[in-house]
Amino acid sequence: MGKLTVRALRAVLVVVLASTVFVQAVLGWTLVSGTDPEDGSLPLTPLRVIVILGVVTAQVVVVCVWRLVTMVRRGTVFSHAAFRYVDVVIGAITAAALLWFALTALLAPHHQDNPGITVIMGGIGMAVLGGALIVLVLRMLLAQAVARDVEAAQMQAELDEVI
Repeated sequence: MGKLTVRALRAVLVVVLASTVFVQAVLGWTLVSGTDPEDGSLPLTPLRVIVILGVVTAQVVVVCVWRLVTMVRRGTVFSHAAFRYVDVVIGAITAAALLWFALTALLAPHHQDNPGITVIMGGIGMAVLGGALIVLVLRMLLAQAVARDVEAAQMQAELDEVI
């Protein structure tokens, strides 16, 4: 991965992380200050908690991607240490999907006149779970690459002994 690509990706990651921290601060402040409406139109406290936790999942993914990019730059991504970060990304995406389903269930009573919105939100949740499955497949590819790298290193060592 080239230096320009790494810098561009890291710039995007910094912007995303800063934005999510801002959203968390604003939502956290409104949650603590107790500015929920009393008319019962929307349950804002659970809504805010779900959104704050969803933002945490995004932050976890950003930090793990940063670590993986660092490993790519150092040439150490094909190691067992990379699995830890990929596993955390899979868990965070799965948690985000579960939070989305909770949000869908929370908002479903408010969409009784238009149930298509709830169906679409459920579809989005399934798509997020699909993203977790895609990362799981990529993890399997990483496992194959690590195995091939270990095998190549062993063959190189045997070749060095022969020569």
